[in-house]
Amino acid sequence: MQIYGLNKTTLLDYPEHVAATVFCGGCNFRCPFCHNKGLIEGSCTRPTISEPEFFQFLKKRKGIISGVCITGGEPTLQPDLAEFIYRIKEQGFLVKLDTNGYRPEIIEELTGGNLLDYIAMDIKSGPSGYGKASGIPEPDLEKIRRSIDFIMRCGVKYEFRTTVVKGIHTAGDFDEIGPMLQGAEVCFLQAYKAPEGNELPGLHSFDKGQMEDFAKRLRPFVRKAVLRGME
Repeated sequence: MQIYGLNKTTLLDYPEHVAATVFCGGCNFRCPFCHNKGLIEGSCTRPTISEPEFFQFLKKRKGIISGVCITGGEPTLQPDLAEFIYRIKEQGFLVKLDTNGYRPEIIEELTGGNLLDYIAMDIKSGPSGYGKASGIPEPDLEKIRRSIDFIMRCGVKYEFRTTVVKGIHTAGDFDEIGPMLQGAEVCFLQAYKAPEGNELPGLHSFDKGQMEDFAKRLRPFVRKAVLRGME
């Protein structure tokens, strides 16, 4: 397992749990607003953490944290992900997977093996804007739809979330995202925040009023559309 970073304690990454967050290397998207570009294949610069070191850390954190978030990059690219999660579960921890949903077969495999307790899937945009938001010229939207459908019916707790970027998204994107998520429990809208000291030309945050409008466009389709990180 390629581990390129470890947040030892977080109250934010796993809803209702104190957790640790593991960062995997590699990604199959090239989102122009990505905060973790150093984790993309071929450009990883962070020192790796060995599996023995990580599991020794977990052993010491029993009773302090209850879960582990696995994020990236894109974790489903890791060939030994299932084995890694199994070892985490074996120690009694809950597991949350962050994913872009582009490998639905892996999500299905992990869920079928009872390895996941929570799934957070990023919805990059509506169908017409998915290429721009994901950095993939012609994304296979059937993979995205397959993941959405499976996550909604698999019985594992889940959330969908969209990082909203002025310069990438428009109001029309949320008119398209709503039908994609028809019947979903929740979609969080997260305002883009430029990496400190690394502002990207043409990319900005929407204000709270604009974000509320986007959420309003989703609410006829999802049970809850909530702003995150704008309290």
